[in-house]
Amino acid sequence: MSDAPEPAPPRSAADSRRAGGRAPGGPKVVLIGPMGVGKSTVGALLAERLGTGYRDTDADIVAAEGREISDIFIEDGEPRFRELERAAVRAAVAEHTGVLALGGGAILDPGTRGLLSGLPVVYLSMDVEEAVRRVGLNTARPLLAVNPRRQWRELMEARRHLYTEAARVVVATDGRTPEEVAQAVLDALEWKDA
Repeated sequence: MSDAPEPAPPRSAADSRRAGGRAPGGPKVVLIGPMGVGKSTVGALLAERLGTGYRDTDADIVAAEGREISDIFIEDGEPRFRELERAAVRAAVAEHTGVLALGGGAILDPGTRGLLSGLPVVYLSMDVEEAVRRVGLNTARPLLAVNPRRQWRELMEARRHLYTEAARVVVATDGRTPEEVAQAVLDALEWKDA
């Protein structure tokens, strides 16, 4: 007989999620992707189709801070905003069982990527031409204040691989209506889970 401890029994995915501080089952869908891709619009449509709640971590931050994200960036700086974002994502993953949309930069945090592991994460993608068409790249987005087209490309070069690695599926939004994107998300998740 050995004095070595017995290996722990294998845990189910649900046990792993609970152990990680997630709500039982976790979010039904987590949307990630760049600013302006339509996570909020598509997320609300998905929640309606799935008969569940919708939550947006950017909206959580705005509600908790009582000011817009652009104001947080200007007044407190990006590092402070990222702290608030990490806390908002942690709380949402732990509490929410519906559709969850994360801010465009949330995926930069390794802890956030760890929280998303094993969840039905969908990366909503778009190219720069679609970004220009949708948001004009001249809106009040703090990370796109100077030369927005170039900055958007640079942000995507830095983030695309993180979005792709964290996602179970990638759904291109280029040239699609929000309704078409929502349906594509549902189709992709059903196929991947089959």
